[in-house]
Amino acid sequence: METDTPPPDGAPETSVVVPPKEERTMAMLCHLLALAGFMFQVPGGTIIGPLILWAIKKDSMPFVNDQGKEAINFNITISIIALLCFLTWWLILPMLLLIGVAIAAVVLIIIAAIQTSEGKAYRYPYILRLVK
Repeated sequence: METDTPPPDGAPETSVVVPPKEERTMAMLCHLLALAGFMFQVPGGTIIGPLILWAIKKDSMPFVNDQGKEAINFNITISIIALLCFLTWWLILPMLLLIGVAIAAVVLIIIAAIQTSEGKAYRYPYILRLVK
């Protein structure tokens, strides 16, 4: 059983606020909509799905605002990498890179969805932060 004892003098106060279940679910959907767009090969679906949900919920749900921007930025970055690989299709290395990026994107989206469902803000590594 947890007690509310104050931290010792000089120690930083750590309070973890878990967003409500509805907010966590919507944030998780921001990540999973990108995965659905990727799996069903919807043109632009990896960006459009999270963008629509983020635009609808960003003002009323701060956790969705944060995670929606993160999902959009990640998928814009992945789209730019994919476009550059397709523009250099005659080279072998970009095509191998594209396969690796696709696998990494699926894995990272699943990790992000799991983390957000638990109420933890997920940050994708090495992405362009275009939507602020």
